[in-house]
Amino acid sequence: MADNSLSSSPSNLEEDKKEYVGNSPGMSPVILPVDSYSWENITEDFFNAVKDLELGELLHDELFGLFEAMSAIEMMDPKMDAGMLCNRGNKAAMTFDQAVDCGQLKLQGLTFSEQISIVDSTLACLVSWLEGHSLVQTVFTNLYLHKPHFIQDRPLKAFCICIYKIVDLIKDFVNRGFVFEEEDFQPTVYGYRLLPDVPEQKAVAMLREVEDELGRRLRSKPPPEPEELNEFDDCLALHARIRFTRLFYQSLSVLNKRENQGGNLGECQKLLTTCAEAIPLLSKTVDRGAPPIESDDSHGPIAIGFDPLVNQRLLPPTFPRYTRIKTREEAYRYLDDLIARLKQACKIVNCTSFHSALDMFIEMSRSNPCIVSRSVMQLLYTPQSNKSQVEALREAARTFICPPALSHKSTLLNNPQAKEYVDSFLNHCVMPFGNLIQLCGHNRARQRDKLAHLLEEFATLQDEAERVDVFLHNLSLKSESPRPHLACFGTWVLYPLLRIMIMFLLSGFELELYSTHEYPYIFWYLYEFLYGWLMSSLTRADSFLSEQEMMSSGEGKNRSQRRNKTKKKRTRPYAREITLYQALQNMCGGYYKAMLGFKLDGKVRLPHTEFDSERVRYEHRFAPFTGLLTPPPVQYGEFREMAAALQQSGSTSLYLAGCKHFHTARTFLDSIAQPDNEIQDLLRVAKTNFVVLKLLATGHKKDSSTPPEFDFSCHHQFPIIKIC
Repeated sequence: MADNSLSSSPSNLEEDKKEYVGNSPGMSPVILPVDSYSWENITEDFFNAVKDLELGELLHDELFGLFEAMSAIEMMDPKMDAGMLCNRGNKAAMTFDQAVDCGQLKLQGLTFSEQISIVDSTLACLVSWLEGHSLVQTVFTNLYLHKPHFIQDRPLKAFCICIYKIVDLIKDFVNRGFVFEEEDFQPTVYGYRLLPDVPEQKAVAMLREVEDELGRRLRSKPPPEPEELNEFDDCLALHARIRFTRLFYQSLSVLNKRENQGGNLGECQKLLTTCAEAIPLLSKTVDRGAPPIESDDSHGPIAIGFDPLVNQRLLPPTFPRYTRIKTREEAYRYLDDLIARLKQACKIVNCTSFHSALDMFIEMSRSNPCIVSRSVMQLLYTPQSNKSQVEALREAARTFICPPALSHKSTLLNNPQAKEYVDSFLNHCVMPFGNLIQLCGHNRARQRDKLAHLLEEFATLQDEAERVDVFLHNLSLKSESPRPHLACFGTWVLYPLLRIMIMFLLSGFELELYSTHEYPYIFWYLYEFLYGWLMSSLTRADSFLSEQEMMSSGEGKNRSQRRNKTKKKRTRPYAREITLYQALQNMCGGYYKAMLGFKLDGKVRLPHTEFDSERVRYEHRFAPFTGLLTPPPVQYGEFREMAAALQQSGSTSLYLAGCKHFHTARTFLDSIAQPDNEIQDLLRVAKTNFVVLKLLATGHKKDSSTPPEFDFSCHHQFPIIKIC
């Protein structure tokens, strides 16, 4: 592999002497002098040199290694040289000024239909940018955006200026939220200035003036005649788009205000609701826009005022990325979903505790939200100072298990040494717990990579929590009113640690990383250990809270009065959560035993023995757990022993046992009050799998060797078992 950027045929040397450096906004291609290069044809020397290389060999040099070879650009190759794409077809890419001079770009006299087309196409490009494409290949293919102040038609001018402000706001959200990856978002603006000299008030005022002008025009006209009906409908459609753009921009501006955030969100919710109400009209009137213009090159129809190649030379010298612009209908559906996600993200400010906020982040993440809503949610929740984060974690620990060291009536609060230990521990908690919240804002594929690294941070934190618990417990025993303090902070840290482990394993199903023959030990680990540990930590926290409540409410009262009062006041804050985890544990048990039955009946395709080692695969899947002390990692030998013992009972018994597990899971799910959509999906999965395993236990399809199918369409992590 070599760099061909200096090779050229003699016939093309004169053409190659012209260097193109690109069309920056407002700039023309630069032609360098002919004598600035000393060209030499190396084609023959190159092919003579490579004759000494065997097939598959690469030449490595200090200044030209594998990285340089992979980054090499072959000049004049349309696939590798982005500038060459400008030369394809009969139409040459033109700048704003060139398009205006030749009459292809009108600055005034645009009909309502043409302006609707430009607005819809620009919003479609905006949506495509939000899906990870380059800004110059999407939004700024609109030539009107290159110099919006030159536009004389007021509706289009106000819209183009507002698009700049919307792009700037979104870019600011994403950069500050810092939960994006290269596949999610490209923040580079390639030298375009996003109109910093236009304040928010002026942009909104321009849109409002245009909106009022169009509104007066609609109200002043009598009911239109049939021949005037099209113009009236076009004016109405353009008015709706200008109004939607203003409301959408105002809602983003309110979200961007850092002061008095809680009070502003009520106004933001109203604006977003009004935006959502406008979407149906916009979707219904997309046909009011002027149709695209047929192009004489390979890019197909192009909307009025757009040129897909106008910024091609601004792209970096890498392999060109194919950009598919959303259709207008798809764009409005995307904006409708975005508005709904932003309304959901605003609810994070109502979460008063860390654990409720974590639950909401995880729930939001399951719906694969876009980069904007993920970033906004991070910004609305993340405290601004380290001190507030420490206080939030202090309150989270107090709410979860109420350690005596954090109780307002505890004598440990007055002990300087105990206070120093607790403050130091909580300061060390800020980074891991903050990373956990931030992790939930990344896309699902990146989350799995980060979960493994986060386990290392929580393993260190858990070790410190256990040492703090021991110290505080010994200190408490020496006080006048001793209270046990064993494993309080340890349990508090163990709870998110276990959730991280479960999230890591379940994400493999969602990302389709596991082969079917790997399901047994994945579900076994969840069933036998992780969900059991998780329920144990919640039960311990529940019991400790009850004991603390009894001790605090019983001081100074006789035993009978204390017993009567605690009976009235005692609650179980984690009862619903424990019930849900019991259901999930039984579902994992059902899958585990069903898979063992399938293996006994030969219904699972196994890899060839010479290319397979189950122990190696097992250790690879659970490698991130090896550094943990609590819960201790479970070795492969233990899985083999337990699986072998169960398989001795035969496949029919295994199917019956799995059937019972799914029935138990269904019972637990039915007992949960106010079930949400996820619980309804889990109920459907449990009921279906119960029926399937019951049929298998009765001998249905006993002689069939067709492997079962696992359908994840109902739930991303717990599939429906199908037999053919």
